[in-house]
Amino acid sequence: MPGGNSAAAGGKTGVRIVVVGDHGTGKSSLIAAAATESVPENLSPVLPPTRLPADFFPDRVPITIIDTSASLESRGKLNEELKRADVIILTYACDFPLTLTRLSSFWLQEFRRLEVKVPVIVVGCKVDLRDENQPISLEPVMGPIMQQYREIETCIECSAVTLMQVPDVFYYAQKAVLHPTAPLFDQDTQALQPRCIRALRRIFILCDSDMDGALNDEELNDFQVKCFDAPLQPAEIVGVRRVVQEKKKEGVNDRGLTLEGFLFLHSLFIDKGRLETTWAVLRKFGYGNDLKLRDDFLPAPSKHAPDQSVELTIEAVEFVRRVFRLFDTDNSGALRPTELDELFSTAPENPWGEAPYKDAAERTTQGNLTLKGFLSEWALMTMLDPRGSLANLLYIGYGGNPASALHVTRRRSVDRKKQQTERNVFHCLVFGPKNAGKSTLLNSFLGRPFSESHELIAGECYAVNVVDQLGLSLQGNKKTLILQEIPEDGVKKFLSDKESLSSSDVAVFVYDSSDEYSWKRSNELLVEVARHGEESGYGVPSLIIAAKDDLDPHPMSVQKSVRVCQELGVGASIPISSKLGDMNNVFCRILSAAEHPHLNIPETVAGRKRKQFHQLVNHSLLFMSVGAAFAVAGRAAFRAYSGRRNSPS
Repeated sequence: MPGGNSAAAGGKTGVRIVVVGDHGTGKSSLIAAAATESVPENLSPVLPPTRLPADFFPDRVPITIIDTSASLESRGKLNEELKRADVIILTYACDFPLTLTRLSSFWLQEFRRLEVKVPVIVVGCKVDLRDENQPISLEPVMGPIMQQYREIETCIECSAVTLMQVPDVFYYAQKAVLHPTAPLFDQDTQALQPRCIRALRRIFILCDSDMDGALNDEELNDFQVKCFDAPLQPAEIVGVRRVVQEKKKEGVNDRGLTLEGFLFLHSLFIDKGRLETTWAVLRKFGYGNDLKLRDDFLPAPSKHAPDQSVELTIEAVEFVRRVFRLFDTDNSGALRPTELDELFSTAPENPWGEAPYKDAAERTTQGNLTLKGFLSEWALMTMLDPRGSLANLLYIGYGGNPASALHVTRRRSVDRKKQQTERNVFHCLVFGPKNAGKSTLLNSFLGRPFSESHELIAGECYAVNVVDQLGLSLQGNKKTLILQEIPEDGVKKFLSDKESLSSSDVAVFVYDSSDEYSWKRSNELLVEVARHGEESGYGVPSLIIAAKDDLDPHPMSVQKSVRVCQELGVGASIPISSKLGDMNNVFCRILSAAEHPHLNIPETVAGRKRKQFHQLVNHSLLFMSVGAAFAVAGRAAFRAYSGRRNSPS
């Protein structure tokens, strides 16, 4: 396989190199020598920005070189330039050993203090002036420094006077930006990074057309043409196999190059300093420097209005169903953690290992993910992160048109006018005071056993599941419901966004039926949310849930809840008891409210008056319009009558 002449530059249109180091280490001379192949006698102490053209190096990406001063009065300017750098060239003078010790005692520490996280190329200048009687080996000096400061990509010595290795200095600097080592290779373990292995495994599987676990000659040649626009000659294919077989016996079998062999080849490229080859492959298949698919490879639809949402299409849902069955190797109806890890082995990582996805879906008592839980996680990820959802579909092998995998729903305001919805996934906000039973409601939704004590989770959390509608068992009538708990102390921040309710289909307000304060606070939250909906135009159907029905209800709370429901125009409180397992079909009722977007939208007194005022104004305008039309018609009739009367017989 050839080197990286055809490798893409990772989307970079330019590389900014900042040259720093102690006074007198040869920074300006190094820059001048690179740009003009000479060093003027009267060189300015600090050169203006120097530009090397795009054709200076094979990657054809222009370079801007920034010279700096090490003086104290220029420290502010230096720090600004460091923070704008793509890569740093850190110089020392080969004829002045103290400048070499200053690399670790000052400069590298300073970069970390400033949180400058870019590659560093250490360059020894003035090698022509080094005392020949005191030769220095770089390995014992720089080895420990490079172990401590992993940001150092390479070390090189040069001479601006003789031009020895001057172009190489800037080639390595550009290469460190366009073809970085860190994402691909772990210097400590001397092995490919896990995320690099996952990306290369996906590429291997995509190229293994006959899915026999090996790349035959034709598949290997197709891969070569796709990545490097040049076919492999038969002798080259034999050579590739021989190299792999000598070093990695299991890397080749009678069918061709195995995954182990494919990974070994890329380890070999990196070991030989040919990172551009591996990067060319990764970028051809859409990967960026973070080893995730780039946005230009992800045609995720964008919402045109805040009250739209994104769902998987039927085609995509069927695909993830097939994937579930494929990886459910023991046919248990649930994926074990090892099976789920294997499923996402071609993704950068398991996308559901952290919040908000972790523990958000139904699992078995053994912790395995059921099919309903699997589909639910996809629905949640698609709603929260459509682009990430599409990326993960592609990572695990979705072969359809990426643009047809996701669907943008109709606006909720349109659903309200039409008094119906076409959505398959519904988003429910769960409000309520502390200890009202919000978290217990979410746990019950996922089939988890009741617990008197529950672990407090900081921030918002989700529970998502597939709900069978009442009296209907056909597959097409199953909908996905996403419950999002809003902590009491997070309501103010949540409602500070005018569009905070726009993405929701329904809201529920939970209170402890045995606690008068809990009811009072829940009612306050309901009014607050209703007011926000009226002011923003994103009012949502709302339900009140009287939790802990196994306890003695507070009499005043019962009476007040009936009155409040009537005043606000919402349904009566729904009593539930998670402890007794009596959920009163609450989740079906939540879903039903979401499917009827024009009902159960609470109206405050102020909102009702505002609505009546607008209706009055509209009626008045209509009356005035009709009156004006009659007046115009009357004048026209009078003119016609006058004209006939005055005309000669």
